Amino acid sequence: MLAFLGGTGPEGRGLAIRLALAGEEVVIGSRDAARASTAAEELLLLAPGARITGAANADAAAQADTIFLTFPYEGQRPTLETLGEALDGKIVVNVIAPMEFQRGRGAIALPVDAGSAAEESQLLLPGALVAAAFQNASAEELQEPGLIMEGDVVICSDHKAAKDRVMELTPKIPNLRPVDGGALANAKYVEQITPLLVNINRIYKIHAGIKIVGV
Repeated sequence: MLAFLGGTGPEGRGLAIRLALAGEEVVIGSRDAARASTAAEELLLLAPGARITGAANADAAAQADTIFLTFPYEGQRPTLETLGEALDGKIVVNVIAPMEFQRGRGAIALPVDAGSAAEESQLLLPGALVAAAFQNASAEELQEPGLIMEGDVVICSDHKAAKDRVMELTPKIPNLRPVDGGALANAKYVEQITPLLVNINRIYKIHAGIKIVGV
């Protein structure tokens, strides 16, 4: 089972419905269990027959073997400190790209002392197998199940099992291709591309992604 913590937001909902349509069993997590259940019901309207449920974050994490972190960066430390050892031994996929919006500049990347949100989550969860992925995938496009997406998903991790799991899940979303991005330390470069894509999207009114050529 896949759990999407903070899954009531656009990225969590988009990834959840896409992977549920591919046959995965998913649970939407939220600080508010009722809100998670409502989100699950809304997704089921778009994907009748899919296996989608909702639960509080801690309950969602307990049910799943692969956990996606899809909340804003400011929620990362308090959420993971609360869950703590409950995620030991589990694969944790960090989708977070720390950024903020500044007037006159648009989206900018936020500095992270650990190097990246993904590396910080590994420090907070020393017993988990953390991978970084999907930071550059458009939440808007993910939420349109009938839309064929285009682009690559760069996956960074220090754990082979985590990387292999995400490499397996990625192509279940049609036309998304997994690309091995090496060690978790490389996640900072992937995360920092996201504000650039957001700004390009605003300029051209598109949903830009990334494509690695020559692979």
